[in-house]
Amino acid sequence: MVTILLSITFALLAAGSNALGTVLQRRAALTVPASRSLRIGLIRDLVHTPVWFGGMLGVVFAALFQALALATGSLAAVQPIFILELPLALVIGGMVFHVGLSRKAWLCVACIVAGLALVLLSLAPTGGREQVPGIWWLPALAVTGGLGAALVLTGLRRPAGLLRAASLAAAAAIGNAVTAALVKSAMNILSARGAAAFFTAWQTYGFAAVGAFSLFLLGVAMQGGPLIGSQPALTLGDASVSFCLGVTLYGEQPRAGFWLLPALMGLGVLLYGIFGLSHTRCLAQCLDPGRDELDAMGQPATACG
Repeated sequence: MVTILLSITFALLAAGSNALGTVLQRRAALTVPASRSLRIGLIRDLVHTPVWFGGMLGVVFAALFQALALATGSLAAVQPIFILELPLALVIGGMVFHVGLSRKAWLCVACIVAGLALVLLSLAPTGGREQVPGIWWLPALAVTGGLGAALVLTGLRRPAGLLRAASLAAAAAIGNAVTAALVKSAMNILSARGAAAFFTAWQTYGFAAVGAFSLFLLGVAMQGGPLIGSQPALTLGDASVSFCLGVTLYGEQPRAGFWLLPALMGLGVLLYGIFGLSHTRCLAQCLDPGRDELDAMGQPATACG
């Protein structure tokens, strides 16, 4: 029980840190020249933006908390908690961009929290293996890599807008899920065999490479269209793919039978909250302000609908 509570606590801290990082990176991305391709110059521009370092700090702490959560909990249970990044990012974005939240937005936030809690309490994934046999990684990486590549190509072929942002963010979400699976494997190696084995394991360098590329993809997705396209795709995609990897790769077992009914009810409430929030003006005003709005950051807070 203590281990479960620890993993949930670390996962919540990771979600909060990542939400803060997302908001600060979004603000930084809006202050540099827009990019329609995967240009390395985007990183150079962002490095010269001070607020970007604050976003990166949030990402670093999120990675540390995530590693601790995965070391003490199951992949299928920990990663879906990252769905809370969306409402947390909304609340943090409201404070950063000085925008008040409407009753509808708060209702959607409550639906996301309640729906996610009901899903996780109903399915309650448990068990699973501590380490994945090496050969099992090949089909998993082939499938996720193929889907990610297809989404990247789709996004890059589209003009700036909702579909471009959603496609690239979904690809980043797949990368995040694979990164989490590799982190869990690497952390198990660290706890079982020590630091020497950790730094010589391919999983360690695998999660570093995939995670870095996913972060880069997210930056391009943020510039490719509105956050109402990228953020839901990122959070839902990460949770869904992570859950599948937890069940297939790690053999984690969610409850079935009667428990599927409240899980489906929770999923419905969760989806209502996510998509309802995505269509509120609050999300755009709090997390996706225009470049001109960045110059008016000091204005008093205003409520949105």
